[in-house]
Amino acid sequence: MTLPIVAVIGRPNVGKSTLVNRLAKNRQAIVHDEPGITRDRVYRQAFWRTHDFLVVDTGGLVFNDNTEFLPLIREQAMTALSEASVAVFVVDGQLGPTTGDYEIGNWLRQQKVPVLLAVNKCESPEHGLIQAAQFWELGLGEPYPISGIHGNGTGEFLDKLILHLPSSNKMFDPEEINVSIVGRPNVGKSSLLNAFLGEKRAIVSPIAGTTRDVIDTIVERKGKVYRLVDTAGIRRKKNVEYGAEFFSINRAFKAIRRADVVLLVIDAIDGVTEQDIKLADRIIDEGRSAIIVVNKWDAVEKDAYTIYSYKKNVMNRLYFMEWANLIFISAKSGQRIEKIFPLVDIAVKEHRRRINTSIINEVLEEAIRWHSPPTTRQGKQGKIYYGTQVSNQPPTIVLFVNDPKRFNDNYRRYIEGQFRQQIGFSGTPIRLLWKGKKIRDVESKLDHIVKI
Repeated sequence: MTLPIVAVIGRPNVGKSTLVNRLAKNRQAIVHDEPGITRDRVYRQAFWRTHDFLVVDTGGLVFNDNTEFLPLIREQAMTALSEASVAVFVVDGQLGPTTGDYEIGNWLRQQKVPVLLAVNKCESPEHGLIQAAQFWELGLGEPYPISGIHGNGTGEFLDKLILHLPSSNKMFDPEEINVSIVGRPNVGKSSLLNAFLGEKRAIVSPIAGTTRDVIDTIVERKGKVYRLVDTAGIRRKKNVEYGAEFFSINRAFKAIRRADVVLLVIDAIDGVTEQDIKLADRIIDEGRSAIIVVNKWDAVEKDAYTIYSYKKNVMNRLYFMEWANLIFISAKSGQRIEKIFPLVDIAVKEHRRRINTSIINEVLEEAIRWHSPPTTRQGKQGKIYYGTQVSNQPPTIVLFVNDPKRFNDNYRRYIEGQFRQQIGFSGTPIRLLWKGKKIRDVESKLDHIVKI
């Protein structure tokens, strides 16, 4: 059963995102003193007493103004309202009722969803009731004084809110697969999210930097639950000034860190850029599994050999990510979109995989038989005693050797290649830790492990 939805509505800068962070008990929504920070519908899971629900942050509503993103923000807010069990209309208690509040109030009275009026920025308990009383004139019932920053009054407000929610509901399966969609600005990340959902969840615009917040969305495919996370386009650090974009990019980096799988979206027209390479490095540094998604494939002029030459060019640029599966799609037309999910499942499985110690040492024994460890100029040869997996996500294998310095980069790459060739690990990075150990310290271990 899906969770009921609470839509948070209001003018720009009344504290909607601050309240959403409070209700969801996290700080995922970007809060910054600048109008228009939130643009898309941003869903957060929340809980109060016996109720689980989704709280939806929306962009600041401004009527009678069709500049820049405002019409799209209104469209997103209206969609959120259409699927909500209850709407929370947030107003600024310090400013008092404004013309914009009256316009939104008139619009909300025409909707079928019940509305609760939250008078935010009432930090003082003594003055809160006085501040809230001004808003009776909006004609939307009792105004509740709250403070999204400090939490004053939010408990009493939530008691009223859950009266409008279904009496029983259950949470999603906790075994969600987190899929973060990352890339440069305007490569089609939000279009890809919308294609997954079959609806316009995220605002799509040719203006770079349209997506600012991280957008979490739950989807189900064949009994599996995926949390899709659309992120802001990541530009070069030197081009980013402190402010909304700075916070957006930090959120995007956190989304990579908490992902099970990262979809690295590349523009088929531009090809692999330096910024794409830096993002790929970031994914590997965080130890995340990944899929390389080449979008806008429909815009490329093709013949029978195009896909093969293009794939070769991509992997030449991203040679250090050759373990990642590659797929060519069109988010605009929906071409091959559903084929991404099986690749996600493979990457997750391999990322979480654990290998028996005996199998690891069988691979090492075979690898050494074909290519023995190098010998230094002083005539000292490297020796690998044994290996064992110590963790997963990503798979991490410790190799106990006589001296790590005796193994050059070429031989280390060779051993990693043998693990991939013999065991797999498709879609995930693996980490090999070369640890020096004296032979007498490993003799007891070797009694239980295949000698190499």
